[in-house]
Amino acid sequence: MKKNVAILASGSGSNAENIIQYFKALKALKGHKGIKDICFPVIVSNKENAYVHERAKKLGVPSYTFCRADFESGKVLEFLKEQQIDFIVLAGFLLKIPENLLQAYPNKIINIHPALLPKFGGKGMYGSHVHEAVVAAKEKESGITIHYVNGNYDEGQIIFQAKCEVLPTDTPDDVAKKVHALEYEFFPKVIERIL
Repeated sequence: MKKNVAILASGSGSNAENIIQYFKALKALKGHKGIKDICFPVIVSNKENAYVHERAKKLGVPSYTFCRADFESGKVLEFLKEQQIDFIVLAGFLLKIPENLLQAYPNKIINIHPALLPKFGGKGMYGSHVHEAVVAAKEKESGITIHYVNGNYDEGQIIFQAKCEVLPTDTPDDVAKKVHALEYEFFPKVIERIL
């Protein structure tokens, strides 16, 4: 059965590109079970100048920008319904998902967080802020958490976690590199498994 997946991103879009390339590669492996039915018809951003739009062009995927009010008013929900979207992946998307989307897509919206939740989650904890906090707290490990999205930042049911070592000499940039490697390796595989 065909599944249309929308990717929501606010930044550079490296995870969005990685996910789409992963599924393209799987489709190229003839006969890979069920994968031909997973499509990524749109990328949605809340930032007009986000680099994800450039990546979308290269990938041949239409990308659209909606402001916070569009999400809250139901305009985005209407758009996703028109696009026949079945599932939503947040890949570095920084707006809180409004109630109208949560109700329309119960257990069909997932997010990736660059730390081992419940540690280092919540409002304002994204990107470099997370890695800085991990280093400041002298943590011995960090990693990624893939989780369902609910009404609170980073509190939805955890689907998957992967860990990496944090050395005493690591800078926030060092931690970011290790975490990105985990994101690129595991996020597409977890999406594949869920779908």
